[in-house]
Amino acid sequence: MSSEVLLEGKNLVKHFPHGTKGLMSKPDGLVQAVDGLNIVLRKGQTLGIVGESGCGKSTLARVLARLIEPTSGSIFLEGQDITHVGGKDLQLLRRDIQMIFQDPFSSLNPRHSVGEIIASPLRIQKIVPKGGEKPRVQELMDLVGLNPEHYNRYPHEFSGGQRQRIGIARALALNPKVIVADEPVSALDVSIQAQILNLLEQLQHDLGLSYVFIAHDLSVVRHIADEVAVMYLGKIVELAQPAGLYSSPAHPYSKALLSAVPLAEPRSTHMRGRIVLEGDVPSPINPPIGCRFAARCWKAQDICRAQEPPLGPAKSLLKPEDSLVACHFPENSN
Repeated sequence: MSSEVLLEGKNLVKHFPHGTKGLMSKPDGLVQAVDGLNIVLRKGQTLGIVGESGCGKSTLARVLARLIEPTSGSIFLEGQDITHVGGKDLQLLRRDIQMIFQDPFSSLNPRHSVGEIIASPLRIQKIVPKGGEKPRVQELMDLVGLNPEHYNRYPHEFSGGQRQRIGIARALALNPKVIVADEPVSALDVSIQAQILNLLEQLQHDLGLSYVFIAHDLSVVRHIADEVAVMYLGKIVELAQPAGLYSSPAHPYSKALLSAVPLAEPRSTHMRGRIVLEGDVPSPINPPIGCRFAARCWKAQDICRAQEPPLGPAKSLLKPEDSLVACHFPENSN
């Protein structure tokens, strides 16, 4: 595996004002969507980010892609601080970081043909490909498994899986170094999901791409990710390689998420036991003082409700040394 850091987020925070009723009114509070995260993406690898809806993973994706400004913290691409770049520098940055969106239909302009959609990054960046725009677009279509002869067709003439391939081709147009994929298969049929995942893996192998891959389903990132960060209410609660995470989750929340993943063997599912979390997710406007998962955790003690656990090495014989967990009483601890 490569050890060269490509994209890094340090102490990233993104808060949104809540309850504003007018331009001059003050917000009632702040939604703490992302609250002090440290993220590292290595060259040629895939960082998976998983968690329930509302945990802040899509916000984190947009912050890393510089689609929205972080409230505080820093973002580095190949060691260069890109946190507050703007104007022409931000436009040039778009060549290095591209995004694939969740909904393959709403992210495509229905009034534009496939050729226009895929060519749009080239036109915005004022890039004229060698050999011309149309041959380059048709090359990209062929690369993602689309018929180049369908260059003049419109998004509504394609299936959901084909539309997502259009979105992938558009993301590849500028030869980016990083692709942030925000739940790129969650809106697709299960039978199509595997095809898109296989395509992304093949493109990574052929083009040397690096992915930040967002998902709410742990089973989706199991085979594509080199490292998995589990998020809960704006925080990373566990960071580990897939093999260690799936065989021996250290955080109770990770264990609960994994218990909901269907297994091929029904007996194994029964023996593993489904963990049903009780209670509601705390409000991101007023998160708990201590561990944010404490209110729903079966292992919680007084210290969990009073003191936030830092993200540190998982002290377990079953976990690799580079695994991190934010828990006072992790699973399988020494």
